[in-house]
Amino acid sequence: MDLVLSSEFLSALLAIVVIDLVLAGDNAIVIALAARNLPPNLQKRAIIWGTVGAIVVRSAMTVAVVWLLKIPGLMLAGGALLVWIAYKLLTDDGGDESEHGTGATTFFGAMKTIVIADAIMGLDNVLAVAGAAQGSYLLVVLGLLISIPIVIWGSTLILKWVERYPSIVYIGAGVLAWTAVKMMTSEPLVKPVLEQHGWITPLLYVLVVGGVLGGGWLAQRRRKMG
Repeated sequence: MDLVLSSEFLSALLAIVVIDLVLAGDNAIVIALAARNLPPNLQKRAIIWGTVGAIVVRSAMTVAVVWLLKIPGLMLAGGALLVWIAYKLLTDDGGDESEHGTGATTFFGAMKTIVIADAIMGLDNVLAVAGAAQGSYLLVVLGLLISIPIVIWGSTLILKWVERYPSIVYIGAGVLAWTAVKMMTSEPLVKPVLEQHGWITPLLYVLVVGGVLGGGWLAQRRRKMG
């Protein structure tokens, strides 16, 4: 009990809460975008279960974080996959015939997108929380539990904004694309090249974010004209 109430423990817990508040934004955005095309009665379920599934995946990643960091190219591959997810979230209007128009298929499709995207983006959160916890599994668990209401509340709020102002979807996709570039440029395999040629990093941000937003806009325009 004394350990839990110690200043070191409480300061570490405060650091984890701040980390969750700062980094939960990306996760809330992807959950809201993935759930936006579901029927209203399924949206809340998608947000809650998507968050739970993402937390389970993140918990496993936290345990395996040291091993994960040894995988060459992990951040690069994850960032590339996140670019594709950002594009698909922007171009998906819920009318894809492959979804068969059924609530269950659409619901589980949203779950898959949420869990995969959160697992990719959760790397920075996992690393930050693991560092702040300083080896304390209790702090790691508390950090994960604290992040659940933050993400659920944030997703619900963003979903309401998206329903009222559909153009916010572009902002959300842009944030995800920006996050993807940040991941790819933090990959140890490419860092030496990026440090040697400083102009590559800003160019990547422009190309990737601009490509996702521009490609998504063209895809939606083609769909409307067709």
